[in-house]
Amino acid sequence: MIPFDEIDKASDHGGIMRLYQRGEEWSIRVDKQGELMNSRAHNSEDVLAELACAHVAGRKSIHLLVGGLGMGFTLRAALDHAGPDATVTVSELVPAVVRWNREHLGALAGFPLNDPRVVVLEQDVGRVMREHEECFDAIMLDVDNGPDAFTREDNESLYGYPGLNNAYDALKPGGVLTVWSAAPDQSFAQRMMKVGFDVEERRVRAVATESGGRHTIWIGIRPTG
Repeated sequence: MIPFDEIDKASDHGGIMRLYQRGEEWSIRVDKQGELMNSRAHNSEDVLAELACAHVAGRKSIHLLVGGLGMGFTLRAALDHAGPDATVTVSELVPAVVRWNREHLGALAGFPLNDPRVVVLEQDVGRVMREHEECFDAIMLDVDNGPDAFTREDNESLYGYPGLNNAYDALKPGGVLTVWSAAPDQSFAQRMMKVGFDVEERRVRAVATESGGRHTIWIGIRPTG
């Protein structure tokens, strides 16, 4: 098998983040933690955005927030399912990930950062949510590996009660939060419900055409009343 070539690396609070390429396949890994994402497995990221956009379909001038740029697949799916008058803000904490999308990864998802509807913030998505009360029609969180937050300890603040309260407050009434996770987590769904969300859980294949692993997506609706 052809080995991966290291294309670039960047310091991150969780270690050294490295970008690899093998033919048309790309991988982002974090030292001591292993592979964070791979360009072959993005069906669940697509579904994360599809579920969020389906809930707000029909609204005018929607504002969507994507937490975590990754390789651009969630952002691409959000753009594909949002109207021409939508605004899609993507919040990515690691500047190198934004740079890699511009310099190396853009073609994978059809260059979503070039779409005029996109606003890029090199910020912690938790901060973005805290600073935008009742601003977003939908929020999609694809940060680290979900509630386990295996790369960054401070990602736990997104998935505990403070983070979920911030997400709830940042949504417009009737808005939707979708959360991606590599694995199930019953306690996380319970936390969502205690914050006030109406919660549904889906198990989605990582690769649409294969019978392999599945990821978890939670859908949380902020009630209108």
